[in-house]
Amino acid sequence: MTPAEADKILSGSFAPWVQELGLSVVELDDRRAVLRLPWTTRLAREGGALSGQALMAAADTATVIAVSAARGGFVPMTTVQQSTTFQRAVVDADVLVEAVLTKLGRRMAFADVTMTVGDTAEIAARASTVYALLGQDLSGGGGLA
Repeated sequence: MTPAEADKILSGSFAPWVQELGLSVVELDDRRAVLRLPWTTRLAREGGALSGQALMAAADTATVIAVSAARGGFVPMTTVQQSTTFQRAVVDADVLVEAVLTKLGRRMAFADVTMTVGDTAEIAARASTVYALLGQDLSGGGGLA
């Protein structure tokens, strides 16, 4: 899957409010997806920092893109669990959201997500996500080792 194909999943498979986050696919391979969450004051909370809800939605969305890339296309899936820790405020900077699949089975997917401030290595937040895969296996089976 190419970043352009993944961007089509972003524009066609998510709720309008998720699309309004302005996420774009930066990098993609068969185990990970990196998305950019652009800074906007619309996503800031009182005090000017990016809201945790926006970061959590970005982590959730990046996982969907990573699973889709690993399986060769989008299939219906749903979040089973997400745990997020916030480590630093993000003010006036984009966030890179990297979802790395740690296990991909026929019915479940697990990922670790790291959100960094701009193009730095400063970690803003981390998430752990678990998904139930509801659709047909497009990859032909198997899972990540």
